[in-house]
Amino acid sequence: MKRKARNRKASERVAESVMSALAGAGVLMIVFIFVFVFLRAWPVIRESGAGLLFDKGFDRQIADSFQAGAAPSMKFGFFGVFMGTLVTTLLALTLASLIGVGSAVVIKEFAPRLVSYALTSLVRLLASIPSVIFGLVGIIAVVPLLRDIFVTTDLQIQYLDRFQITGRGLLASVIVLTFMLVPTVAALSSDAIGAVPKRFREAGFAMGMTHVRVIWKIILPTGRSGIIASVILAAGRGIGEAIAISMVCGGIGLAPDFTLGFVTLLAPVLPLAAAIVNKSEGMANEPVAAALFTCAAILLLIGTFLSVTARLIESYMRKKVGDAS
Repeated sequence: MKRKARNRKASERVAESVMSALAGAGVLMIVFIFVFVFLRAWPVIRESGAGLLFDKGFDRQIADSFQAGAAPSMKFGFFGVFMGTLVTTLLALTLASLIGVGSAVVIKEFAPRLVSYALTSLVRLLASIPSVIFGLVGIIAVVPLLRDIFVTTDLQIQYLDRFQITGRGLLASVIVLTFMLVPTVAALSSDAIGAVPKRFREAGFAMGMTHVRVIWKIILPTGRSGIIASVILAAGRGIGEAIAISMVCGGIGLAPDFTLGFVTLLAPVLPLAAAIVNKSEGMANEPVAAALFTCAAILLLIGTFLSVTARLIESYMRKKVGDAS
C-alpha cells in the first residue's frame, strides 16, 4: 500500500511538472509574440510619435514607400484605419448584441426543450464557420444587393473625386461582421441566462409577474454580467477579423465622415486587421512591414484590454451567481 501511495504521489508530481511546463511555454509564447511584434513596429512608433493614431494618409504613405529613389519614411498616420476599425466594430456589435441577446432569450425562455437544444446546437455551429465563408457570402450576396439598391450612376459621379462607390464599404462590412458576431453573443448569452437560478423565476411568477416582465426585470439583470462578457468577447473577435472584412470593405483607409449622411455607409473603409491582409504583398518593403506590424501592435493592445475586461466580468458573474445560490 505504501508503495502504491508513493507511486501515486510520484505520478502526481510528474503531472504537475508537465502542466507547469506547458503553462510556462504558453506564457513564453505570448511574451515572444508581443516582443516580436512591438520590436518590428518600433521604428514606426518612434518616428510617428504621439500622432500615430491622429494623423491621416495611411494609403498615400504606403504608396510613397514604393517610390524608387525616395528616402524611406517610417512616419505613418493610422487615424483612418483606426476609426474604420472602431466604427465598423461598434455598429456591428450593436446590431449583433440586440439580435444575439434576443435570440438567447427565445432559446432559453420561449422555445420548447427539443427546439431549444436544436437552436443551441445551430448557434454553436454558426460560431464555428470559417470567416472566409462569411466573406464569400458578402461578395456574392451582400455587396451586389447593396449596389443594386443604393448605388446609382449619379451618386458615383457625385463622389468620384473622393472615393468610388461600388457596394463594398462600411455598410457591407457591418452586415457581414454582424452575422459573424451574432452566434458568439447568442451562445454566451444563452449560458448566462441559463445560469440564473430557477427560484428567481419562480419568485417572480409567485408575485404575479408575467413571463415577459420576469425576463426584463429579473433574468436579464441577473445575467447581465455574462451578457456583457459575451459582448466584450464578440468585440474582440470583431476588431481582429481580417479575411471576411478585407473582402467587402473597399480597401481604402478613409475615416468615416458622418457629415455625408447615408453615403458614409457606402464609402470604403480599411480596418486594421483588413489592412494587414490587403497590404501584405508589400511586406518585402521595410516601411510597409513596420507599418503593418504597428497595426498588429494596436490590435494586440485592444485585444488584451478586451480579454482582461471579459475575464474580470466573468469572475464577477460567477461570484455573484455563487452567492445567490
